[in-house]
Amino acid sequence: MFGIGMPEILVIMAVALIVIGPAKLPELARSLGKGYAEFSRSMRDVRKGFNDMTSDFEEEREIITNPARVIEKTFESTFAVKDEEGEKKPDTPAAEEPSDKKA
Repeated sequence: MFGIGMPEILVIMAVALIVIGPAKLPELARSLGKGYAEFSRSMRDVRKGFNDMTSDFEEEREIITNPARVIEKTFESTFAVKDEEGEKKPDTPAAEEPSDKKA
């Protein structure tokens, strides 16, 4: 954590106790904790927005680099039906097997 070890933290806490005083130290610690929580919340929101934006760019990149796969995925999701187990399968007629019989 920024190269600060336990001895340095103890010195900082002792100086803070002397300078600020024991009466105001809990109030200061509480306000610092609230500030840190708000900062963490803001950073999570920024990170979530950034991840959403990058996932949008990934979708666009895939459309440009592999349009055939995107069309295939879209076709499968549009024309798929669920079978008895709840799994999706394409809603296309089964290919007829060639008959070995001669008429």
